[in-house]
Amino acid sequence: MMDLEMTVMELIINAGESKSLAMQALMSAKKGEWAEVDSLLAESTEASKRAHKVQTELIGLDEGEGKVPVNLIMVHAQDHIMTAMLARELIEEIIDIHRKLK
Repeated sequence: MMDLEMTVMELIINAGESKSLAMQALMSAKKGEWAEVDSLLAESTEASKRAHKVQTELIGLDEGEGKVPVNLIMVHAQDHIMTAMLARELIEEIIDIHRKLK
């Protein structure tokens, strides 16, 4: 079985990286640096995929039977990934608006 604490930290780190890269992409969009925007969004997507992969592994381990203990760090990790995913989606929409306005 995987080291649960390390796995949860990996999820938090990748989700945070995804959100941070998306925010950097938004800052680049405000400057009209479209190649940088696209590069940062691609990196953000990859970090998001890594976080989602870890989340899926945890769900698979639990098998809907409470096999994975739920503690504060696990709740925090889940909150982190969902917030990062929502931020990415909204940031992509805002970037699209910036592209259309420039």
